[in-house]
Amino acid sequence: MKKALIIATVSGFLMQFEMQNVAILQDMGYEVHYASNCNVPKYRFDAEELAHLGIRVHSVPMEKSPARLRRNALAVRRVEQIIRAEGITLIHCHTPVGGLVGRLAGMRCRDLGVRVVYTAHGFHFYRGCPKWDLLLYRTAERLLARETDALVVINREDYESASAFQLKEGGQVYRIPGVGLDRDRFHPFSEQQRQAARQRLGIGENDILLLSVGEVNRNKNHVTALKALERILKENTDRKRIRYLICGEGSERPALEAWIRQHGMEHAAACFGYCNLPEEIYGAADLFLFPSRREGLGMAALEALACGVPVAAADNRGTREYVLPGENGWLCRWDEPGDYAAAFRQWESLTEKEKIRMREKCRASTERFGKQYTAQVMKQVYRDTCGG
Repeated sequence: MKKALIIATVSGFLMQFEMQNVAILQDMGYEVHYASNCNVPKYRFDAEELAHLGIRVHSVPMEKSPARLRRNALAVRRVEQIIRAEGITLIHCHTPVGGLVGRLAGMRCRDLGVRVVYTAHGFHFYRGCPKWDLLLYRTAERLLARETDALVVINREDYESASAFQLKEGGQVYRIPGVGLDRDRFHPFSEQQRQAARQRLGIGENDILLLSVGEVNRNKNHVTALKALERILKENTDRKRIRYLICGEGSERPALEAWIRQHGMEHAAACFGYCNLPEEIYGAADLFLFPSRREGLGMAALEALACGVPVAAADNRGTREYVLPGENGWLCRWDEPGDYAAAFRQWESLTEKEKIRMREKCRASTERFGKQYTAQVMKQVYRDTCGG
């Protein structure tokens, strides 16, 4: 039996983003293995459920920080052991360190003829990034590309960068529309569903709900959204009740909660914690705030748009793929609260008819990111890389 090994740094990555690829590989006759750090349960992770689906899980001591050299060197050797012991013929690696570990392990197993696919969910270098990041990460990606049979990217800017790399002989660069948006799962609410969801969240019928969904870390930059909210509240002359919910967990949550308390905004903003079923919340929102410093694409914003919710997003290589200013949302400077406050005022100034039209455009703008299109490309990637 052919065997494929999917690699990512944190254990929950597979269930969150890669189940469609698992199904494709299994349909192609592969036994699927998964290697990650099972002690870092970011997102939902259930080893028993994966085993029931025929996926074999291997715990590997890789660390998210590339600077953890000793641990990641151990991870490379552990992945090499898995490849040799299990007879792995295809590696598909994700996340920066997962990509590093997977490709270095593949290099050590050249004698086995293992094929290597790497999906870059947003290179760590990009236009306008710090010069040190540009030098370090672009150099690393250029060198690792030489150990890569298929390099898969998710936005136009990264495709241009990747196309300049030299891959293994016969290697190719591919572009997919993200990990695949499930538009059946993420769809607009009926008015009855919307009001029921808002009631569960404690949001009144006439309240305005601002929402963010995603890991709570420095890159996601929620503090800029909070500063924008502070401005919005000061300018709220008609005294409508405005709430902002941040759904997610991460290292920055304590700092955000402290900021909310220090600015006396407990009545307006709250960290909601990790949400296992975000589709039950998106449709309750009026405006989605997405102030990330950088995004490879930004699935949370796409999910919100699919639910008919306009997006006020930071202007970066990911959001420029789908945010159409004035049609389905607004692009803002990532570090300028005034831009997000201005986007809110523009949304608020729309008539009800204009808001309905914008919600329709939000939904329509996500059609090309549907999971069926990602599946078509990934099937071709696997065929081109491994044959069959």
